[in-house]
Amino acid sequence: MAKYKLEYIWLDGYTPVPNLRGKTRIASEAPKSLEDCPMWGFDGSSTKQAEGKSSDCMLKPVALYPDGARENGFLVMCEVMMPDGETPHPSNHRATIEDDPDTWFGLEQEYFLFKNRRPLGWPSDFGFPSPQGEYYTGVGYANVGNIARQIVEEHLNLCLHAGINHEGINAEVAKGQWEFQIFAKGSYSCADDMWMARYILMRLCEKYEVDVEWHCKPFLGDWNGSGMHCNFSTKYMREVGGEAYFRKLMDAFEKFKDEHIAAYGPENELRLTGFHETQSIDKFSWGVGDRGASIRVPHSFIKNGYKGYLEDRRPNSQGDPYQICSRILRTVNTVPTE
Repeated sequence: MAKYKLEYIWLDGYTPVPNLRGKTRIASEAPKSLEDCPMWGFDGSSTKQAEGKSSDCMLKPVALYPDGARENGFLVMCEVMMPDGETPHPSNHRATIEDDPDTWFGLEQEYFLFKNRRPLGWPSDFGFPSPQGEYYTGVGYANVGNIARQIVEEHLNLCLHAGINHEGINAEVAKGQWEFQIFAKGSYSCADDMWMARYILMRLCEKYEVDVEWHCKPFLGDWNGSGMHCNFSTKYMREVGGEAYFRKLMDAFEKFKDEHIAAYGPENELRLTGFHETQSIDKFSWGVGDRGASIRVPHSFIKNGYKGYLEDRRPNSQGDPYQICSRILRTVNTVPTE
């Protein structure tokens, strides 16, 4: 009789950046839906989510994916709950997202691949590669190497097998830096998929003895940092919109500027300097097609009567997708609609 491997995956209680955790549950039947994935307990005292004298926490499955890296395998994204199984744990930021199936998010995850504490393709001991210029969307060993291309292609295939909606992948501006983009409909789905895609990438890199560096500015100097630009729209933005509504929306984003920065990932001041396609961390701005603004407004948005999606360029690569999506939706929902 076949046995099935269900990898339950969750976020721990570390701050300011939670770590991914996972453990395998063996099942006699393949799960057809989340209803076939029961809640499961774990030792919260080992993940900074409980004390040893009362260590039980619960995993609540929220998304199910086929696992292309394992025979008879499945990946189960989970929320962390208190022992009663009903109360969200304080570390559970997914529970703070307002449920709205008509909100769409797209996240652009940038990251570096590291080996021996250096980005792939950099000089092995000290110094720097040639300056930025030809690496972005580049091709050829001198620009992207070989192991990196192999990793990102395998990661793409594993994510597509899992049903994660990748919109694309590319080499990024700095050498050793890459990006993938995920789009999903519904206020939770894109963040669920992003965390799962991160897990798949980190697990994949184990066999190559390579680490994924999520930090937004792993090297100071004239090198692009890593962001996680967040594209977003609501049904009202897509179907009604209008200039008056848009300007009120931008006023709200400026009003809650500090709250957004607090949710957008640690040490963002190293990245949001006003250079390398960023706005300064202490300022808010928007601009049509402006990659140096806090909010980039696509030309199509204006041409379509101020309707469509917007791009918040401030979230960084290490940010928690749950907190990012939650904060954006909360701000959008402060603006009245007609």
